[in-house]
Amino acid sequence: MKTNVLMVCLGNICRSPLAEGILQSKVDPKKVFVDSAGTGGYHIGNPPDPRSIAVARKYGLHIENQQCRQFQKSDFQKFDVIYTMDLSNFNNILKLAETPEDTNKVKLLLTEVDLTVIEVPDPYWDDNGFEKVYQLIDTACTSIAKKL
Repeated sequence: MKTNVLMVCLGNICRSPLAEGILQSKVDPKKVFVDSAGTGGYHIGNPPDPRSIAVARKYGLHIENQQCRQFQKSDFQKFDVIYTMDLSNFNNILKLAETPEDTNKVKLLLTEVDLTVIEVPDPYWDDNGFEKVYQLIDTACTSIAKKL
């Protein structure tokens, strides 16, 4: 049986597309399905931010064909685990949870590793932040892939 993993940030253009691509590169697609979404509907249908595409490409990943979408309540039924990039999105997703099972699926991505930070910062306003974001997400996804 496949494990379905959803990565969530605010707009689904910077952090969660990177997380989707990074985790996909580390798992067997026959065993793990990875997707991403945003809590906001600002960029629905758009590709990821060009800076996320560029940092992914730097590491041999191709995320340019992803399309931004907004998190839906039905995602609780489709996914086994929902990783959020920060506390704001964590809390926004929890507000949509209707059952204890829904609530238990939601986790902060960086709680999967022992780092000094628990939130992946939003690099949207910081061109130089994309590399740091990539490294944080990559570290967490390496740990997650080992567990899956």
